[in-house]
Amino acid sequence: MAKKTPHAATPALKLLEEAGVEHRVTTFDGGSDHFGDAAMKALDVEPERIFKTLVIDLTAGKGPKRQLAVCVLPVTHQLSLKKAAAAFGASKASMADPADASKSSGYIPGGISPLGHKHVLPTVIDETALLWDTIYFSGGKRGLDIEMNAEDFSQVLDVSFADVLAE
Repeated sequence: MAKKTPHAATPALKLLEEAGVEHRVTTFDGGSDHFGDAAMKALDVEPERIFKTLVIDLTAGKGPKRQLAVCVLPVTHQLSLKKAAAAFGASKASMADPADASKSSGYIPGGISPLGHKHVLPTVIDETALLWDTIYFSGGKRGLDIEMNAEDFSQVLDVSFADVLAE
């Protein structure tokens, strides 16, 4: 009987493997809170290379119509909701309810990957990701990070790059 590799453990990893995107997987104790801090301690790389995935709620124009979207940014920074809304062409953005983020993505908070969501969402990656040869981001479980080149996201997901960092 063949053993399952840990790489097939999440939809994000399965997506990258099926697409043949070069990546590396790192596992560590993700802890029970402050997941970005745990990643910074465990990965021993520049903290600005470690990115978090945030699900936001967008309001487009007038009326109650809302849409979820994904922002990926360094764990060392805060998200500017105003810049995020502008990046998606929306009039307003707020943080999504964690239960909505989990339901839409299929991942638990603290382990949400920008890849492999149950419902593919529009995604913006902070432009600082392009400054590095590779970045780290959640692989879909707490304590499981993927390292890859940010430009390679376009092979598996329609992403854009924009400044979404709070001043």
